[in-house]
Amino acid sequence: MKNVITISLILFSFLGYSQKKYKRADDFFDKMWYIEAAKEYEAAIEKGDKSKEVLQKAGDAYYFNTNMEGAHKWYDLLVSEYPDAIEAEYLFRYAHTFQGIDDNRSAKKWMKKFSQKANAKDPRAQLYSQDKISLEDVLDLEPQFTLKNLEINTKFSDFGPMYFQDLLVYSSAVDTSNYHTRNYHWNEQPFLNLLLGEVNTSQTDVIFLEEFSRELNTKYHEATVAFSPDQKTIYFTRNNYNGSLERDDNGINHLKLYSAKIIVGGEKIEWTEVKELPFNSNDYSVGHPTVSKDGTKLYFVSDMPGSIGATDIFVVDIIGEDTYSQPRNLGPTINTYGREMFPYITDKALYFASDGHLGLGGLDVFESKHDYTFNTPINLGAPLNSNLDDFGYIVNENTNKGYVCSNRKTGKGDDDIYSFERTPIEKCQQTINGRVTNSSTKDPISEAKLVLLSENGEIVAETQSQLNGDYSFNYKADCRTSYQIKTEKIGYKLNTTPLKTNNNTGEINVPITLSTVNKLIVEEGGVLKIKIGIIYFDINKSVIRNDAASELNKVVLLMKEYPKMIIKIESHTDSRSNNDYNLKLSDKRAKATREYIISQNIEAERIESAIGYGESKLINECEDDIPCSEVRHQLNRRSEFIIIKM
Repeated sequence: MKNVITISLILFSFLGYSQKKYKRADDFFDKMWYIEAAKEYEAAIEKGDKSKEVLQKAGDAYYFNTNMEGAHKWYDLLVSEYPDAIEAEYLFRYAHTFQGIDDNRSAKKWMKKFSQKANAKDPRAQLYSQDKISLEDVLDLEPQFTLKNLEINTKFSDFGPMYFQDLLVYSSAVDTSNYHTRNYHWNEQPFLNLLLGEVNTSQTDVIFLEEFSRELNTKYHEATVAFSPDQKTIYFTRNNYNGSLERDDNGINHLKLYSAKIIVGGEKIEWTEVKELPFNSNDYSVGHPTVSKDGTKLYFVSDMPGSIGATDIFVVDIIGEDTYSQPRNLGPTINTYGREMFPYITDKALYFASDGHLGLGGLDVFESKHDYTFNTPINLGAPLNSNLDDFGYIVNENTNKGYVCSNRKTGKGDDDIYSFERTPIEKCQQTINGRVTNSSTKDPISEAKLVLLSENGEIVAETQSQLNGDYSFNYKADCRTSYQIKTEKIGYKLNTTPLKTNNNTGEINVPITLSTVNKLIVEEGGVLKIKIGIIYFDINKSVIRNDAASELNKVVLLMKEYPKMIIKIESHTDSRSNNDYNLKLSDKRAKATREYIISQNIEAERIESAIGYGESKLINECEDDIPCSEVRHQLNRRSEFIIIKM
């Protein structure tokens, strides 16, 4: 994208330095005459000067003119010659040049290097780390658009379409034989003017009609317009020009926003009362307007004080006739340290171009749904976006048809306007399910509580595992989105499982394993127990022996480690002797066990009950009159410590 209306808003921090040695080249560069500047710097390099500063500016002269092959050549040499002295901003630009030459693998690598070196406050650092959304995710977006290059495009720059009545207003550097007697040194093209085109019935093509307005066009740049809802007021971008060009203290001519009123009547469209908007300045640029559908807000692009990055999107309230609120920055959800440009607002979304959000290269078009606030911008993917600059998106959301601009290599010239038809894809969503199991035994875990969290940490769904450990969230998760599942159950360590949904509508299976908080804690048949060695009693006795005390001390230590733990004790016998005898003996043993634990300074209320069940809960077939070995009878003589709470 090589036209002034776009680029003169891009006031990059040029990582200041002065090259008195190359004053002519620097003068060209400072005037943004990048073609001439590039020739001068390249001549210096050919003579042997490979200083960091000259390599940077040689690369910049191509980068700011969207010549990614030329920029890559000199940035590549810069990185090779000065690998440890490269500022983060140059790593950012270097990564973009790889996208411009269709080397996405290298682009991803250098995006990560930029992210590691960038200031932590730079929003691009997190976006380009690709921890949440990767370059592959953007490349894999399902296509939604069909594009057609318009008949009105020329070898020059054609861009900035806007609906007007049933026509299309756009900007072009094509010579209409009015003012174009000189070229603009940025790109050696004529200055931009506003033109008018007729739209065919299918809205797929536009035919040039005439110059839009002799009252608005000057011998310098006019471009990017917006209209009030009644189309009686126009807002447009122009050089800071009121009979003569105005420059700041550094000699830079900035852009300004102007308004004008339509003259009703007559055969031709005429405009009058051209006025500067009150938030313009000679010290910064303001341009690229768009008006909300209710006519109450005007959005625009600027590098004014309060900007987050190179250029940001701002908004003012339209209070009354030529009266506006103070500009407000749309904030870091939309704006980054890079370039946010060409906003277009509808009742449903804000569309804008950016190179600060992760994209396919150069400027990409993003969509941010809005209600009371703007949502995280979504890249609209290829083929709408390409590896070069894509911008100036406008759409009729009732028909899903509109226009977009691009300087992709398949166009007719510099910037071209394309018509498009959008076929909205069915929203890609997935159901998350899986199974919860014990990490040691691999047994299923029931009644575990699972909470699904968004990437912002908000709870979006909850569920509980079933008897077989299976779980499923009653929630449609968005594809290509990061979530977390937090799983907890009494006696188990909290588990946090990160996941990223894939690109396919359907189901995603996420297995989860839990580990008990202590190796003595096990789950048997869905019941959490403290597993210690066998508690031996003398025959027909319920006195705690020393060897039994040694095992019970493990329970004591565990209960002291977890002071909120509450248990109940169950004692069992084998089937030998009669039922009443076994029931009474086991109950005495259960209560003796309880008394021993209490004697070791465990509060009595932490043992909910201590009950003997005799031979009523055998765990094998060794019932009365069934011959069994001593070992098999021993399995039934057991004390169980069941965890109620922790």
